[in-house]
Amino acid sequence: MDPKNSQGRKKYVTNNSKGTAKRGDGLNIGPVGRETRPTVNQSQRTGSYSGRTTRGTRSPLLGIIAAAVILLGGGGGLFGSGILGGDSVDTTTSYTYTTPAPSTSQSSGSSYSSSSNSYGYGYGSENPYASLIQGSSTESVNTSSQNLDTSVASGSREKRTQLLGDGNDIVTIMVYMCGTDLESRSAMATKDLIEMTKANLSDKVNILVYTGGCTKWQNQVISSSNNQIFKIEKGGLNPVAKDGSLPMTKPSTLSTFIQWCAQNYPASRNELILWDHGGGSVSGYGYDQKYPKAGSMTLDGINTALKDGGVTFDFIGFDACLMATMETGLMLDKYADYMIASEETEPGIGWYYTDWLSKLSANTSMPTVQIGKNIVDDFVNTCVRQTPRQSATLSVIDLAELAHTVPAPMKAFSRSVSELITNDNYRQVSTARNGTREFARSTAIDQIDLVHFAKNLGNSEGEALAEAIQGAVKYNRTSSDMTNSYGLSIYFPYRKASNVDKAVSTYKAIGMDDSYSQAIREFASLEVSGQVASGGSSNPYSSLIGNPYGSGSSYSGYGDMDMINNLLGAFLGGDYSSMTGYSGSNTNFFSDRSLSTEDTVAYLADNRFDASALTWTTNAAGESVISLSPDQWALVEELELNLFYDDGEGYIDLGMDNVYEFDDEDNLLAPSDGTWLAVNGQPVAYYFDSSSGSGDDQIINGHIPAMLNDERVELLVVFDSLNPRGTITGARSAYVNGETETVAKSLTELEEGDVLQFLCNYYDYDGQFQNSYYLGEPMTVGSVMEISNVDVGDGPKSVTYCFTDIYQQHYWTPAILED
Repeated sequence: MDPKNSQGRKKYVTNNSKGTAKRGDGLNIGPVGRETRPTVNQSQRTGSYSGRTTRGTRSPLLGIIAAAVILLGGGGGLFGSGILGGDSVDTTTSYTYTTPAPSTSQSSGSSYSSSSNSYGYGYGSENPYASLIQGSSTESVNTSSQNLDTSVASGSREKRTQLLGDGNDIVTIMVYMCGTDLESRSAMATKDLIEMTKANLSDKVNILVYTGGCTKWQNQVISSSNNQIFKIEKGGLNPVAKDGSLPMTKPSTLSTFIQWCAQNYPASRNELILWDHGGGSVSGYGYDQKYPKAGSMTLDGINTALKDGGVTFDFIGFDACLMATMETGLMLDKYADYMIASEETEPGIGWYYTDWLSKLSANTSMPTVQIGKNIVDDFVNTCVRQTPRQSATLSVIDLAELAHTVPAPMKAFSRSVSELITNDNYRQVSTARNGTREFARSTAIDQIDLVHFAKNLGNSEGEALAEAIQGAVKYNRTSSDMTNSYGLSIYFPYRKASNVDKAVSTYKAIGMDDSYSQAIREFASLEVSGQVASGGSSNPYSSLIGNPYGSGSSYSGYGDMDMINNLLGAFLGGDYSSMTGYSGSNTNFFSDRSLSTEDTVAYLADNRFDASALTWTTNAAGESVISLSPDQWALVEELELNLFYDDGEGYIDLGMDNVYEFDDEDNLLAPSDGTWLAVNGQPVAYYFDSSSGSGDDQIINGHIPAMLNDERVELLVVFDSLNPRGTITGARSAYVNGETETVAKSLTELEEGDVLQFLCNYYDYDGQFQNSYYLGEPMTVGSVMEISNVDVGDGPKSVTYCFTDIYQQHYWTPAILED
């Protein structure tokens, strides 16, 4: 992003009546400001709190109202009383079920229509799941896609699965379903199982589902105590085996399931689908809710499980977030012919199973690439219809071609990145990285689209790599907002370089060429060196208490090479006090860098952002401005507005937004309208995540921290041409106590009757973080959830801009105080 060539997000201001919207001189959010007791501390995620309030009076907060769990059908289980309802079963015995008559006893807010064989979920007369149950329609949807590529590059290995043809193939589909909080909270696994049972299955197709990892399944058949294996039958689940209570992120659990399926249901073609959270290149797959300390299954762990499983697959698919990575694909080549996965976080509805399973049953010799296309089309079409405001990506990658055509250009590209950095062109790499499509940015997992990055770098090596990857991606579809998503992502450090050592260790374990490891080590070492040389971990709140440069350090000696050498030398010598999150255990990447300390210091001295220039002056029109030279602006990657509200005891942090404006001389103008983003007129803490496109095609993503029905989430907000004022597209679970480093699928869109309680971070007058607090009154979701900008009230406000340089170091301007 070039901030000075952009005007940031456009505000749509709503002028609330301050007299009726607040009491006293508090924040303009209703009767009260923040709740004095915290919502979340280090030992608990949710809870009920009471006590005095900082503004006005009201009854004590009695806790957040949890919405009723939606059961799919009346009277209890998935289908009421019957196939998936009633008493527990002995899973050591095989059962054959027939579809029962629908129950006439209906739970509140749900309905069953025997004539249409469809379910309602409390959405009134319109059932957004109707298309899911009835099948994928052929209507036009607003997406971006490529044509199906059935070619294979010359020299690629033969496919390991050789089809018998003429519909004679026997297919075994292994679904490894770690239900986790996706199921216990939102019945996402249960809904996908329903889709499977509605397929017109052939007796040549065996679908075997391994279940576990969940504290509460939202049906009356699947056990929360033991792991089980079910065979999908037409209209129901047939329990065929029972396992102990084992962590599903343990590689041996997956390998044992694979072995069992191969022994009991031998087939001419095998498929594997991993269902759960996804964390991509560094964190891998899975979060077991029952065994959170087991962590995720890294790519090394998946590699071990597949090796020990002893089966080669037609395709391996991930009904999970963020797993369509270069690293995953290269690792899977030994075990499968194709990978089907998503670059971005998936909407909560996940894959839609009914139609593609029916089509495969009609022709069990269907080419794998066509199966993949069907899966992708069904997924994206269903997402666009049911969650039209949530992003969706899914691609089919030919692993044989990927392994044959990509390693050589990947090595050349990686070496070119290293050479740019060692030849004083780090800025070129950083700018290319900053401008690349990034996935799940708010989680700082540092995954970017590899084709987009390669093209952004602007060299011949990048063009060659992009061409090779696009040849291996045989089919790729995205929702219309996911521009520059070409089908395969990769880890590249930027937001959180402390993961580099973990990534390099994974690469070594799965056998990736070391050239890319060297490239990210070179980049990370110079990036972190730039942060160290600028004073270390930044503190936005020091700008509120008198430090004009915001980071809490003196910048008088920044340009002095001796000062930079001293700061960097202390860090490399083991003094990590200036850098939050770093220690001797995650800075090994410094030992492998090519640049000497002397060369690093020289580069930083010549390519530094001068924070002393962040002072407010007056332009010819009498306006307050920040004035920087073109060379200094070239070192700025991002620019965001940060607003704090003084409630009389400390600062409420209302977040960061990409709202800014420049005068005719390219000077940054001071903000002047005193407004902030609000939901239904209530100001909230909003955080900008990313933007893409420009002009009328610009798409801006952000999030709002909140509690949704007693669960901590991030409300996802999008501004685009269809919703220029902004819209809430859904919610994603937020894990605050280190439960998992993987990313959950987004929830489906908010439902009427859901209860929201907005959250904010709070700091004392010394700039020390206190805790997260409730912000305003609980809000019940209605038919309209309006995004606007409102005046935050008459109390003291502090406004500051955050500049982010090419090293991902943050600098805050002196605060502008508003009454």
